[in-house]
Amino acid sequence: QLQVVESGGGLVQPGGSLKLSCTGSGFSLDYHAVGWFRQAPGKERERVGCINSNGRHSKYTGFSEGRFTISRDTAKDTVDLVMNNLKPEDTAVYYCAADAEYQPEAKCDSTRYDYWGQGTQVTVSS
Repeated sequence: QLQVVESGGGLVQPGGSLKLSCTGSGFSLDYHAVGWFRQAPGKERERVGCINSNGRHSKYTGFSEGRFTISRDTAKDTVDLVMNNLKPEDTAVYYCAADAEYQPEAKCDSTRYDYWGQGTQVTVSS
């Protein structure tokens, strides 16, 4: 079964930065739209942002706009989430997901995504 794999999580101090990467397990992420989501303990999963299939359009939510950036690294075949100015409330398990179909627009609705990863823990604490 196809899935994606997240990497790069860890412990970071408030105000710090972290880069998460998403890669396909058994397939290339080229031309697959990718979304990033997170789930904190006791809370529902929420959208972080997403990028369309050709990598030219991305979309963010209120808390991620201006602090987080999603981009494609075609050389490494990854979709990266760079998070800056991290806050304790950003602590969560972060998931990436890929759409099986070509998406010309960046749409972050989780129901659109077919392949999910197991998540990577991000902890923001001093």
